[in-house]
Amino acid sequence: MQSNLVHANAPVAPTPDSGRNVMTHLGQSEIFRDYRQAFETATGLPLALRATGSFQSPLHQSRQVNPFCALMAANNKACASCLQLQQRMEEEATFGTRTLQCFAGLTESAVPVRVGDRVLGHLQTGQVLMQAPTKSRFRRVARQLAAWGSTVDVRRLETAYFQTRVLARRQYDSAVNLLAVFAQHLSALSNQVMVQEATAENPVIARARAHIAAHQSEELSLQAVAQAVHVSEFHFCKLFKRCTGLTFTDYLARVRIETVKQLLLNQHKRVSEAAFEAGFQSLSQFNRVFHRITGESPREHRERLQGRGARPVPQAA
Repeated sequence: MQSNLVHANAPVAPTPDSGRNVMTHLGQSEIFRDYRQAFETATGLPLALRATGSFQSPLHQSRQVNPFCALMAANNKACASCLQLQQRMEEEATFGTRTLQCFAGLTESAVPVRVGDRVLGHLQTGQVLMQAPTKSRFRRVARQLAAWGSTVDVRRLETAYFQTRVLARRQYDSAVNLLAVFAQHLSALSNQVMVQEATAENPVIARARAHIAAHQSEELSLQAVAQAVHVSEFHFCKLFKRCTGLTFTDYLARVRIETVKQLLLNQHKRVSEAAFEAGFQSLSQFNRVFHRITGESPREHRERLQGRGARPVPQAA
């Protein structure tokens, strides 16, 4: 029986939907929730994870949201200015961290999260001032809002503005660098998160996942798994993608890659041995799939495990 995994040899084009699925899995993961709580408690800064293309500011949903920014979000013109800032940060935060200021002088930063060789989202924080707020600066902000024809409670806005968190640049950069380190860790764990956490564990899909886990080292096809869980191939294909956010082929590849990564923890295990034990049928196929999913070669992964070839941490702009 031919394995469906041979289709993984073909280039996989990134799509907005696949990126959002990955970010959804990561955002719902326990490790991200725990880190966000720790980061916000330790720094007092908001933290959010957003997929590329979603330009609304995700920080407004944080419990650490800046009251001044929350008021601005309710104003159409100010909100439009904020969305432009989000778009600019996304465009510029492709190869590393990007820090920008809004029209009111508040600083925000975006740190790219890579899954494989693609940037699918960003960790975002900010809504702070680098210098203490002043009357003159607020008057400039108020004049800009008036020029936009905005109707806003100026006194309430001024109170919120002067309550804005002020951080020294060095302290803020340190917090952002923590996010850069976490972004690398989150990227490394993304495949494991997607394999282990389904958005809706339908009983059929639960049985399918168990069957895949038990037989992943064998030649395994969509047809064989569908028969094992007693549904048609067509129904299984649609149901699996809807419940897991992954195609059967991609899910099987990710399960096998996780097995390889566990096997490579044994420094005496050869990469080729790990690949065949996990169910890959050829080394060339394995190398392509491994790089597509992890963004690095098996050799680079093993060197990183052994403390060599660590990826540099991007610095805040």
